[in-house]
Amino acid sequence: MSTKSASRPLRLWAFGDAHVGTDKRFGRCSLADAISQSEFGGSEGGPSFPWDIAIDVGDMSGAQHSLPDDAEGEEIRKQFSVLRTHRREDIYSVCGNHDRSGLSEPEAWWWQKWVDPLGEHTYYSGVDATARRYPIEGRWERYSFRIGNLLFLMMSDRNEPTQQIGRGTLGGNPGGVVSGETFQWWKTMVLNNPEAVIISVHHYVLKDTTVASGEWEGVRKSANGQWQERYHRYFQQGTPQGASYLYWVDGKPDSRAFEDFLSEHPTRVQMWIAGHTHTNPGDAYGGKTHIEQRWGTWFINAASLSRYHAPLTTLPMSRLLTFTPGSPGVRVQCYLHTSQYAPQGWYPKAEKTIILDRPFRW
Repeated sequence: MSTKSASRPLRLWAFGDAHVGTDKRFGRCSLADAISQSEFGGSEGGPSFPWDIAIDVGDMSGAQHSLPDDAEGEEIRKQFSVLRTHRREDIYSVCGNHDRSGLSEPEAWWWQKWVDPLGEHTYYSGVDATARRYPIEGRWERYSFRIGNLLFLMMSDRNEPTQQIGRGTLGGNPGGVVSGETFQWWKTMVLNNPEAVIISVHHYVLKDTTVASGEWEGVRKSANGQWQERYHRYFQQGTPQGASYLYWVDGKPDSRAFEDFLSEHPTRVQMWIAGHTHTNPGDAYGGKTHIEQRWGTWFINAASLSRYHAPLTTLPMSRLLTFTPGSPGVRVQCYLHTSQYAPQGWYPKAEKTIILDRPFRW
């Protein structure tokens, strides 16, 4: 690599929760609009911005009391096709809870078919694995890729077989889930790569990290004492107490498996990027903002691109992370995709520079 190339920054666009089907019903193209704004600017004055790769933290689907279907998959493929200055393969995705398939269906068939990070269903998804600038290693549920000394560990949300009742035959149960195999893979990757700057990606943050990620913080009680929708909808038998964080690991509820590991190995994971809980950039419910540090790990909530899914709190926004070679500082900017909360474009009040324990290098 030339000296000039080695000195250029890496710009990572983090977004999620496009809920394409929901916004489409209201005449809005949540994913396509955001892509076009990033490449060419927005119709309300928001500037374009350069990015090298993008991280999609899941919930492409807007399925709520139903399951994702091929019609929505085709719409997502169509909206991805507005990319002009980037490749489809510049976007790396994980499966969110609304992207899940039902218990009676092949697991995550819809997400694997239409989002398809491994490029195994190119005819439907348009993803060509050989076109990845940074190749993937793994399987749909868990995979990794490297950029310089950054190691990305990508973990998808999935069905929890012990839970038989939830949303849409468990197509989108609120509490976050990973399998025991994925957790073991994650631990092994973390322990076997001590020199890497490790960035974990999942649809959910961990418990008590970012805004509204505490127990019972995803839903709230009304004046008459009844639980009601807030950030998430209330499903009595759908682990509503853990609706805002990664709740199930290896079939165990509220397992704290990741939290305990990070507590025992502080700073080994430098960053955790997620979404799921949609809200405005100034929200600090539960005493937690969108960007917080615990166990030496920076947690970043990048949600959401949708405007109409979970409408009580939803606001279209995303994050741009800039890694500068030779520096441990990472600039995290917030981009507002509409002018609902503030003028479309960069929102300086939400900008933050986070410090890693070692510098980025190509």
